[in-house]
Amino acid sequence: MTAPFSSSAPAAADMPVVRLKPKANARAIRHGFPWVYANELVTDRRTRAIAPGTLARLQDDARAEMGIVAVNPRSKIIARMIDRNPAAKIDLGWFEDRLRRALALRDRLFDAPYYRLVHAEADGLPGMVIDRFGATCVIQPNAAWAETHLEIVCAALQSVTGATCVLKNAGGRTRALEGLDDTAGVLAGTAPARPVEVPMNGAIYMADLTGGQKTGLFYDQRPNHAFVAGLAQGARVLDVFSHVGGFSLAALAGGAASALAVDASQAALDLAAQGANAMGVSDRFTTRQGDAFEVLTALRAEGAQFDVVICDPPAFAPARPALEAGLRAYERIARLAAPLVAENGILGLCSCSHAADLAAFRTASVRGIGRAGRRASLIHTGFAGPDHPQLPQLAETGYLKSVFCQI
Repeated sequence: MTAPFSSSAPAAADMPVVRLKPKANARAIRHGFPWVYANELVTDRRTRAIAPGTLARLQDDARAEMGIVAVNPRSKIIARMIDRNPAAKIDLGWFEDRLRRALALRDRLFDAPYYRLVHAEADGLPGMVIDRFGATCVIQPNAAWAETHLEIVCAALQSVTGATCVLKNAGGRTRALEGLDDTAGVLAGTAPARPVEVPMNGAIYMADLTGGQKTGLFYDQRPNHAFVAGLAQGARVLDVFSHVGGFSLAALAGGAASALAVDASQAALDLAAQGANAMGVSDRFTTRQGDAFEVLTALRAEGAQFDVVICDPPAFAPARPALEAGLRAYERIARLAAPLVAENGILGLCSCSHAADLAAFRTASVRGIGRAGRRASLIHTGFAGPDHPQLPQLAETGYLKSVFCQI
């Protein structure tokens, strides 16, 4: 268990005060934008001395109170809105209230406790992700304030969900931007000694919560997995960048004749094979370890054909400087995958890149299909599931997009 902590919180009057510059967009913040950038805040010596993760009162340039923010002078996002009530008390009860709201939504959406419980800003906990795997929850604190409040978050999480184990995952890309380390650990209870079975869309996934990618499983693709499962009856399926078998196992649950999972990680493929075995479909499931671009090229040389091909790569354009290179990579994936799709088959292409919006990603994908000499008809556009809600004022929360085409 975590060490005892004080559930008391500093009164708003005792918090430091930070102030917007006259040219800062105070209206956007009042209308729901959750971030203050470093060039929008007065950063005098006092502000620069504030410890990362400290809560402070935000004022506009006329000294009008705007709410409570978490400050990190080391980050380009120097302040994150925590509560628009400047008198709010950020104590154990406050965290429990936020978590109860998040839990109430998931209870309406799902009949089993396997989902993303907290999706950062959209659930009122900026820079914090919490995925739930039954009695175990995995927290990814991607902002300094989330890191400094881990003990109280862990206590609130156990109180609200009844979780017996809480883990910390430190693999988030933005942690380095916040000046945070990459040290994971156990916050409460005992870490699972083996992968956790996660039932989803009729499939069984094996999630490694301590040694796997991210928090152990990608819940965001759940509705897109279901869409593919609905197309899979009798189909030959190719799942590229499969991780633990996301699309391939869902397709087998939907009646696919066969599924081939391709990933660079043998450990992930081993977990996918364990999932197929737990489902009783091992006779229809195969894996192939290797670089996706090389495997796609090799499969074409072998004359392989599939009725459904899905490519779900990592973020090729995680930030704007990588956008052009990322779009070229998405185009290349589409160009290599399209020839493997049988006539009138389905090609699904996915992007989790924050910097590439849907229009840019779709254009790159269609261009790649065309360069392969194939013609596409767009039949479906997919996004993350409702346990990954979007904050309308923050485009980054709508990062996942998928296009499904008949080829």
